[in-house]
Amino acid sequence: MSRTVIDLDEDTTAELMKLYNVKTKAAAVRRAMEETVKLHRRMEFMDAIDRGEVDLAHDARTADTQDAV
Repeated sequence: MSRTVIDLDEDTTAELMKLYNVKTKAAAVRRAMEETVKLHRRMEFMDAIDRGEVDLAHDARTADTQDAV
């Protein structure tokens, strides 16, 4: 983990702290960053589904038994 000094909007930071139920600005910023990354990963996954790059019909749990038939 690295230390970075940034200017934060007090109102937005307070809202984040309340939203995530955390006591420190650092915890709020870390949580917001993590949530943003997760959101973008989900969006990329959904875009891959839309492009047909992900086969939702494939069931890995039964793939071996179906191949043997």
